[in-house]
Formats: sequence, C-alpha cells, structure tokens
Amino acid sequence: MPEQGQQQRRVVVSGGGTGIGRATAEAFAADGDQVIILGRREEVLRGAAEEINAAYGKGLVDWFAADLTEPEQVRAAAAFATGDGPVDVIVTNAGGNVASGDDGTLESIADGYRRNFAANVLTAVLLTEALLPHVRRPGGRIVHLSSIAAVRGPGSYGGAKAAVHAYTFELAQRVGKEGITVNAVAPGFVGDTEFFGDRATPEFIAVRVAQSLTGQGGRPSEIAAAIKHLAAPEAAYTTGQIMHVNGGAMLGR
Repeated sequence: MPEQGQQQRRVVVSGGGTGIGRATAEAFAADGDQVIILGRREEVLRGAAEEINAAYGKGLVDWFAADLTEPEQVRAAAAFATGDGPVDVIVTNAGGNVASGDDGTLESIADGYRRNFAANVLTAVLLTEALLPHVRRPGGRIVHLSSIAAVRGPGSYGGAKAAVHAYTFELAQRVGKEGITVNAVAPGFVGDTEFFGDRATPEFIAVRVAQSLTGQGGRPSEIAAAIKHLAAPEAAYTTGQIMHVNGGAMLGR
C-alpha cells in the first residue's frame, strides 16, 4: 500500500500484459497504486494481473481486453477504467512494428504504413482522448511510449512514433494550464520483450547492444523507471519532452 500520507493513484497502462507495459504496471503496483492494464489478449492480461497481485497485493491490478484502434472498444475500456473515479496517470504503451515488410508494390507499402499508424498512433491518441475528461486536474500525468526509431527509422514504424512526438507536443500545450503534464519516453534496444519476435537471434541482439555506449541493452524495468519519474508529482515542471533512454545509441540533442 502507499506510504503514510501518500495518496493511492489510479494508473492506466495500455499494452500492459508483457514487456515494458507489464514492467510499468508492476512498478506502480509496487508503490500500492491501483493499475488497470489494457491490451487485446485476455489470457495474457489475466496472467499478468494475477502474478503482479500475488506479489504486491490482491486487487491492485485489474485488466480489460480491447483493440485500442477501434473507437467503440476504446470507449468501453475508458468506461471500465474510470468507473471508480478519476485517472491520475495514463501510459500509452500499446504498439509495435506490425508492418512485417513489403513486396515492393505500392499496395503493400501503403498497408504497412497504415498498420503501423493504427497500432502506434491511434492506440495512443484514442485512449488518451477518451480518458482525458477523467484525468485529475491538477496533477494528471500522461506518458506516451515512443522509440529511437522516431529519430532514425525504419520508415513506417519510425514515422508513426514521430507522429506520437507531435501529439505529445500538441497535447502538452493544450492541457498544461490545467496542471496536466504530457511527455514521451523513447527507448533504444530493450530485451525481454516480444517486440522483435523471431528476429531476436543472438547475432541480432549483439549488433544492437554494440550500438550503446555502455555495451549493454536496456531492460523493461529501466524504461518503467523513466516512465515513473515522468509520472511522479515531483515532475510537475517537465512537460512536452521526449526522454530518450538508449544507452547513448543516439546522442542527446
């Protein structure tokens, strides 16, 4: 439970069943916060919630399955998440590089760009806008998940994450006077996730780890720590920012 004098917060994490999203849900639950994890796969969400609750306290984590590219399902998820009161923190982690490649045709290229836009931009924008009327004012925190790809590619996925940056900047200006902050975290290579799938061979991992200045890849818990910092009450003066966490694979600018 929260320390004495510390208010329990309500935290919504999309893509919360695995990887960075799950690590983020666990980090907030460890502080005694109430966490709602969202995603498409019921069995994955249920398993994550059960395991985190077993570790940190029964009932801290609840879940709701929804496709966050579909407005009606987003409305249902938002209604579930706000049924017991306002939301203190939104973490839009759902997404990934869902364009598996193209065959060189314009149709295939268009399909890849559409799919990555839906998976990475619509999931963030629709959920945030659905929850926004219920975000605590002042004190609300919104954190989007971006990627190192937003500043160096690949094209359709990197372009989608760059659009998340634009949304972060626009929303921060829109809600700043209401005491809500909006930021994004852009990880570099992070192991122990489903992101790379079958591509994550030892050789593939070694190449990406070698790009960091520290000679190591990131861990989901490290990205979760960056998210928690931006969501903290003490981060009230940080908004409209992109926090790059990549081991120096891309230098700050």
